[in-house]
This record gives sequence, structure tokens and C-alpha cells, in this order.
Amino acid sequence: MRDLFEDIFRNAPLDPTQAARRAVRPQLRRRFYQRADVEDADGEFRVVLDGRPVKTPARRSLAAPKRALAQALAAEWEAQRDVIDPAKMPLTRLANIIDGVIDAPSAVAAEVERYLACDLVFYRAPAPAGLVTRQAKAWDPVLAWVREILGADFVLAQGIAFVAQPAQSLVAAGSAIPTDPWRLGAVHAVTTLTGSALIAIALARGALSVDAGWAAAHVDEDWNMEFWGRDQLALEHRAARFAEMQAAATVLEAVN
Repeated sequence: MRDLFEDIFRNAPLDPTQAARRAVRPQLRRRFYQRADVEDADGEFRVVLDGRPVKTPARRSLAAPKRALAQALAAEWEAQRDVIDPAKMPLTRLANIIDGVIDAPSAVAAEVERYLACDLVFYRAPAPAGLVTRQAKAWDPVLAWVREILGADFVLAQGIAFVAQPAQSLVAAGSAIPTDPWRLGAVHAVTTLTGSALIAIALARGALSVDAGWAAAHVDEDWNMEFWGRDQLALEHRAARFAEMQAAATVLEAVN
């Protein structure tokens, strides 16, 4: 079943928009099992298909440390109908990524730390006034929480020119990056989806809801869409990415 898992997920497009842009029609595997379920074995909760464990590409069992999370994984498999569509299984894809986090947690944490040095919420538009106000409304509460709870005070900038941040603030915020592989993988996913490690850390700590974090990450995009109109392909891409964000939020809520 390991080869089957690799065949389904390793070369699958990340989302429907990416597939369209590559002009690829993915060859989806037909559903080959009757039932997806969860079993408790060796201190973890494994996803099983017709009683058989699923193996990830790293030869580990597709499993979670909490039953609720494993049940959410199994629900994705159970929801597949005639074919298995990875685009509709964001939590399983995230579990596949976390497989790699287990082998190299320091490298993953270091990548999140790199985002801290140039976080989205530091760089503010000089104009127009409406956008400046929206950025402040969405991003200032994140920075206030980071300052109060983590003791990290960051420097803001106008435009996109790089601004060096205080070393002690980077260390303080970096210390809040989770070490548990599942939470670390989820924080890394949110960081790359939003462009903000601080939004990811605030979400992980329960200071920000998934909807608020997603909205904060798309202040500029929403502003531009109001003026220039909505592009259907872009909206589909955004919906697929939000599903990834929700999957990461599910992990953060389940594993604490």
C-alpha cells in the first residue's frame, strides 16, 4: 500500500489551479477500499483501509498522536467516492509533509525563523489611506500580542525595502515556534501560506482564529480585488490554499 500512497500523492498537483496552469489532467486512482477507519496501535492512532494500515512514502504508518486527528484523516479517505482526489484531501497531504518534518525538525524550524526576519506584517503601504488603515487594523493586533506575550518588539517599514529587526526580538519570537513535529509542520504550512510566521505563531497559540489569520494575510489582495475585480482562477487557487490553512488549523487544535 506504500507504493499506492506514493502514486496518489507524490506527483499530485497542489491544487486544481496548478493543474490547470500545467494543462495536466491528473490520472486519479479509483477508490479501492470499502471503509476507512482508525485503530489504536503502539501508542498512536492509525488510519486503516479495510483494516489494512496505510504506509506513507517514508514507510511510516499514516497515523496521528490524537484520535480526533486520525479520525479527521480517515474522514478524508472515507469522503472519496469513485476516485481518490488528493486535491480534496488537504489534511492527508499535510500529514505526508509532516513525515518529512519528523526527520528534519531543525531545518523546518529554521525556515520559519527566516520568515520572522521579513514578516508580512512589518511592511506597510505608504498609501492609499484606506489600505494603510486596513493593514493597521489587521496587523497591529498581531504585533501587540507578540509584544505583550512573547516580549518581542519589531520595527515597521513603509514599502518593501528590507529592515533589520532587533536580534532579541527574533530570538523571543523564535522561541515560540513549536518543537512537536505535527505542530511544527502545521506552523510551517501556515507560515508559507500567509507569508507571516507571526500570524502562524499567533494561530498556534490560540490568539488568532483561522478566519482572522487568513483575512490578515490577504489584506492587500482583497484591497486590489475591490478595485480591479475578481479573477475566477485566482479565487479557485485561493480556496484551495484556504483548505490547506484549515487543515493546519485542525492539527493545531487537535495536538496541544
